[in-house]
Amino acid sequence: MKIFDYRDVKAEKAEDGAKGLSVRWLITREIGAENFAMRLFEMEPNGYSPLHSHPWEHEVFILEGEGVVFAGDLERKFKAGDVIFIPPNELHQFRNTGEKVVKFLCLIPYTGRR
Repeated sequence: MKIFDYRDVKAEKAEDGAKGLSVRWLITREIGAENFAMRLFEMEPNGYSPLHSHPWEHEVFILEGEGVVFAGDLERKFKAGDVIFIPPNELHQFRNTGEKVVKFLCLIPYTGRR
């Protein structure tokens, strides 16, 4: 078992194509997780993730803030407390449309990832 404060994990700049987005890799193989990674994203107002797709799914839980998610041909609003599932290979992007930082957990399998 491991218990730690998320703020002890260094926030890294998110991948290219993003604006105002950082990620903390909270649960990883390095601490013993063999199948899934848990990441905490923090997105500044007017920030966004890259518009992208990949062969693995996302499970997302919105902790704070509000915005929109583009997935496939859909655009949907999200707010704190919402749960979002992005299937594999679906083009997607998260955008902060509010005035506060959006914080969300995102879980992914290790398929194709570190």
